[in-house]
Amino acid sequence: MAQLLPPPPTTTVTTGDDDRRRLQFRLWQLSITTITIMVAVWFSTMGVLPAILAWVVAKHVLVAIYLMGLDRYPTYRDEVTGPRPGA
Repeated sequence: MAQLLPPPPTTTVTTGDDDRRRLQFRLWQLSITTITIMVAVWFSTMGVLPAILAWVVAKHVLVAIYLMGLDRYPTYRDEVTGPRPGA
């Protein structure tokens, strides 16, 4: 009869090395998002064509802000190179 072993323990990774910078970046994202939406709403009061253009531009700006916030390759403490040291 085969015996099942428990999975190996996961490696501990700390991502809270620079919480102040991360908080400032998230607050910047929130403020720029709010300003973008407020400007789009203001242009919406000017008519149909300015409203359509404003929301198209606002959508692109909001997607760009969102993509800036994605930490695709976060850096960790004591990491010298990128996420793949052998590459």
